[in-house]
Amino acid sequence: MSFSGKYQLESQENFEPFMKAIGLPDELIQKGKDIKSVSEIEENGNNFKVTVTTGSKVLVNTFTIGQEAELETVTGEKVKAVVQRDGNKLKVSLKGIESVTELVDSLTIVNTMTVGGIVYKRTSKRI
Repeated sequence: MSFSGKYQLESQENFEPFMKAIGLPDELIQKGKDIKSVSEIEENGNNFKVTVTTGSKVLVNTFTIGQEAELETVTGEKVKAVVQRDGNKLKVSLKGIESVTELVDSLTIVNTMTVGGIVYKRTSKRI
């Protein structure tokens, strides 16, 4: 299955505790908690471009599976990391945040980010 497509956030769990744990200011947490972000994924072989639009903020990351890339985190910090593919899952570790993006079926993508025992789960549907 290909990850390529556009997905809109449908539900999320533990948004506020997770964002607090990674140091996002309360003001930004309150602003961001009700915004339904749209993720666009372009997959071309092992090359990926992921664009996440949340309100006026646009985060773009490009990477090749198994190769080090500079990725921007939720807080806007740029870090070097290697994205691995495990079947229908993309896994990466960014500064102590473990992120797994899973293509559950052709319409649903689930992103789980874990930091210090707090699990933030985002479920998005293809649009």
